[in-house]
Amino acid sequence: MPDHRAKIRQVLWITLLLNLFVMGLKAVVGFATGSLSLQADALHSVTDSLNNVLGLVTNRFSSPIPDREHPYGHQKFEAIGALGIAAFLGIACFEILKGSIERIFIGITPIQISIAELWLLLIVLGINIFVAFYERNVGKRIGSPILIADAKHTMSDIWVTILVLAGLLGVSQAKTLNLPQLQWLDVILAFPVAILVFYSGWTVLKDNLPWLVDQIAIAPEAIHHIVMEVPGVINCHDIASRGLLGRQVFIEMHLIVDASDVETAHQITEKVETRLQERFNPVRVLIHVEPPNYQSNQISFGIENQSL
Repeated sequence: MPDHRAKIRQVLWITLLLNLFVMGLKAVVGFATGSLSLQADALHSVTDSLNNVLGLVTNRFSSPIPDREHPYGHQKFEAIGALGIAAFLGIACFEILKGSIERIFIGITPIQISIAELWLLLIVLGINIFVAFYERNVGKRIGSPILIADAKHTMSDIWVTILVLAGLLGVSQAKTLNLPQLQWLDVILAFPVAILVFYSGWTVLKDNLPWLVDQIAIAPEAIHHIVMEVPGVINCHDIASRGLLGRQVFIEMHLIVDASDVETAHQITEKVETRLQERFNPVRVLIHVEPPNYQSNQISFGIENQSL
């Protein structure tokens, strides 16, 4: 499996600098105007920067090349980094809700926002859109979970900024339209912002947890079907797989082959590995060749008495 860590580091450094710039703009405008939703959005952007730092740290340890201490590679370090992103999103969600509820009980403070400040927020929105699509495209091309997870986080930041902009536009018209109730838009929109942040964190968690708990990666029936099509294979059972498709998959199985010598048996298992690599690459396959009397109807663990 190719080592893309240098490219990942480059993307993370670029997005870190852009996220710091975005965070600074949001914080300055948020505190200048007293906007709760914009301050919450700035807090959300703090997690963007922390995610990039976390990604740079985990990237250092996430080599796909096996070594003595990690014979199965180091890719789970990236998954751990993605879980860290989910944790940061959970913290951001809590802080946003806390600030909104406090504002409801304490009372709102009138917000004053200028056209120049609104233009600054449009620039912020444009940068967020660039970062999200840039990270996602590179992440999908090289199969990096940390970049894909961070892109999802930034995508949620885009919707958050759009909501905040809509609220601030409404607030800016409160005095013109003689509708002081529009000032509550800032507090009200902070709640959907929190929901979007939580959903983004849940998505990242859902995408990476199966990798860490060794959940099944490929249906054993699908593997069994491919293996049984290889000439010379008599029986295939006790199939197990873990990892994530497109990132790295490990497959184990017990195989009975029509061969009377080790060399012929080896040739058949090589064909099995080639078929599986063509279908599920990147994949590492471990095959236990057994004598005919070990034939079993158990395709996989917990799946018995299947017709072979």
